[in-house]
Amino acid sequence: MVSLKFLPAFALLPLVHALLRFPCAQLVTQRLDPLVTPGQVSPHLHQIVGGNAFNITIDPNTDIAKTSTCTSCRFKEDKSNYWTAVMYFKHPNGSFIRVPQIANGGTGNSNGGMTVYYIQPSSGVSFTSFRKGFRMIVGDPMVRSDSHVPANSVQSYALTFRCYDGVPGSDGSWAPGVGPFESVGFPNKKCPGGIRTNIFFPTCWDGTTLDPPDHHSHVKYIQGTVNPRAGIFYQSGTCPSTHPVRIPLIFLETIWDTKPFLNDWPTDGSQPLVYSMGDPTGFGQHGDYVFGWEDDSLDRAMARCNDRGDFPADCKELTVQTDQAINSCTQPVVVNEVTEGRYLPALPGCNPIQDGPGTATMVQNCNAISTTGTGGAPTMVSVPTSTATVPASTQTTVVVPTPTAPQGPAIPKYGQCGGIGWAGSTVCIAGSTCQKLSDWYSQCV
Repeated sequence: MVSLKFLPAFALLPLVHALLRFPCAQLVTQRLDPLVTPGQVSPHLHQIVGGNAFNITIDPNTDIAKTSTCTSCRFKEDKSNYWTAVMYFKHPNGSFIRVPQIANGGTGNSNGGMTVYYIQPSSGVSFTSFRKGFRMIVGDPMVRSDSHVPANSVQSYALTFRCYDGVPGSDGSWAPGVGPFESVGFPNKKCPGGIRTNIFFPTCWDGTTLDPPDHHSHVKYIQGTVNPRAGIFYQSGTCPSTHPVRIPLIFLETIWDTKPFLNDWPTDGSQPLVYSMGDPTGFGQHGDYVFGWEDDSLDRAMARCNDRGDFPADCKELTVQTDQAINSCTQPVVVNEVTEGRYLPALPGCNPIQDGPGTATMVQNCNAISTTGTGGAPTMVSVPTSTATVPASTQTTVVVPTPTAPQGPAIPKYGQCGGIGWAGSTVCIAGSTCQKLSDWYSQCV
């Protein structure tokens, strides 16, 4: 994103909001989601930033601000965790590779990750900060349309994509979530400069619930008429009576570097990007948040700091870390599978492409890795920075693999049915056939 000080749209807004904007480098990328599937391997892959107390459960009774020994975020006091789904590029031959992330404009040289904003309501609006144990989710990974979102509502501006045209600053007069560069689903064209995803969390809280079973009913979006020029970045309005307590606005930006794949972009007009949950529409974009600021550090920052976008050091209430410090705060992958660095025959987990517009469904009897700590960490290969190497085969062929074990029960649709070293059944359930996607992987489709 272009620095806020260069955005004419923001220059028209009152300078009465406390604002923090800071980078969080990559902590880890793996199939964990301690909010939705605590104690279990998640169905799909996430990119995670923040404190290194992140784990498969994140016990709500644990103070992660005290148990984290480092954070991948710019402010040392922020041990919170933030995570989103991972974007993949689907090659014309049907294989997938993770789209790399790059640092956002004006944030330094973080290793991928995302940019985090905390924005206080305008002066005079009563608000409260988050409490220990507060968590929330925005978005639904299973949706494949935006029909559930009221048109022109605040919510309709909350989850968007910005398609950079490759001309620096050309989008600078448009706030996040609005303008000709923006779309609610995946952009339907090439984006020569990459794609930025925008995730705005709700700013109204019921005042009591820290984390309900669905992780989202305790918060709502503010009510009001959205300025189509400014979006909801500094949205004015009132909270619904059911959720009367105003909380700071959390906003996440992630820059996905699609430039390495421009030469392999489909020529038939199809859209090759897909989220890790098998979403080729982008409507399933979602984000998770677990509060983890030390003591009253966020309260103090919200009361006294306004860095205007690019100057975290201006907030004297907080401790600024170097790029080296945030990039060195990482975690090992605990799910023994390859998820990035090379082309894969299928998305990690059991996530076939489901394009809707109906709601996606979970694959039954998924045979993907469902445990942690099984063997050593997977071997990773560098993510391409220019020309991606793709598998030699460019066709999907129907085969009947040579069995390497007793036939056993029929494999469900989208399950593995063959490949070098495969020791399971090679028979698919009725209505599906075993298709070879690579020498190492065949799937019932």
